[in-house]
Amino acid sequence: MTDVCGRYAPTPSGRLHLGNARTALLSWLWARSLRGRYVMRVEDLDPGRSRAEHERDQLADLRWLGLDWDEGPDVGGAHGPYRQSERGEHYAAALARLHTFECTCTRRELREATFAPHGREPVYPGTCREGVSHPERPRAIRWHTPPGVMELHDAIQGPQREDVEREAGQFVLRRADGAWAYQLAVVVDDAAMGVTHVLRGADLLHSTARQVLLQRTLGLPTPAHAHVPLVVGPDGEKLGKRHGAPDLTALREGGADPQRVVAALARSVGLVGASVVRVRARALVADFDVTRIPGHDTALESTDVQ
Repeated sequence: MTDVCGRYAPTPSGRLHLGNARTALLSWLWARSLRGRYVMRVEDLDPGRSRAEHERDQLADLRWLGLDWDEGPDVGGAHGPYRQSERGEHYAAALARLHTFECTCTRRELREATFAPHGREPVYPGTCREGVSHPERPRAIRWHTPPGVMELHDAIQGPQREDVEREAGQFVLRRADGAWAYQLAVVVDDAAMGVTHVLRGADLLHSTARQVLLQRTLGLPTPAHAHVPLVVGPDGEKLGKRHGAPDLTALREGGADPQRVVAALARSVGLVGASVVRVRARALVADFDVTRIPGHDTALESTDVQ
């Protein structure tokens, strides 16, 4: 086994859909093709949305697909705990090393102050940098983001460049309700667990520059990154229930053939030919090349997995 380490980090707030399954499969293939370790980490930072039953089903679904892991909440390991809800002391130690300030602004106030459309994260205008605007409110903790342009290369999406201070602003590291922010937690955990290769969905590409900047500021290594495209239906929209797409638990409990599911996921990104209808995940390891994955959204017929 090499020093390579990959990971998959699901949020136990619901069932895994086919897009989640494909990302997990590709992440596992990348690590295993490089003869690396693989870590399963549960990103349950939000106690209001995370459920133990979702975690149980997600792990069962991934094993049903043919994936395995060397470390995780159900198998243990040298770098635990593997649930983010149990790693608060690690995040607190990292936070203490950063130049931060408290903020009492609400999301609505920030959207109105920056004219950001609903659903889109506004760039923080600096309201509380010199002192909180509403002392009676709970306080989030934001980072005094240092200036500078982050440049990095994504194995699938190619060169990326972002001025984090200008484009993301002084982003939150700990929420006003006490929950740790994803950006800080993922950086701390990847370093602590020795993760060297991160493959995840393209919807998280916008987070990468912030995480790289945090890594460099904290003196932590930066993993290699690969962001896979979305899985879409025949109409070009993100694959979902309206396309008749079942979730993994429904497939598993309904008696679906996991090798048929793996083949459909592999076909959608060109890992196998159109004639392949059944394949074991392990059989894809030897020929896997992350650079073969297309950077654009790819279609998947929900009937292919049923």
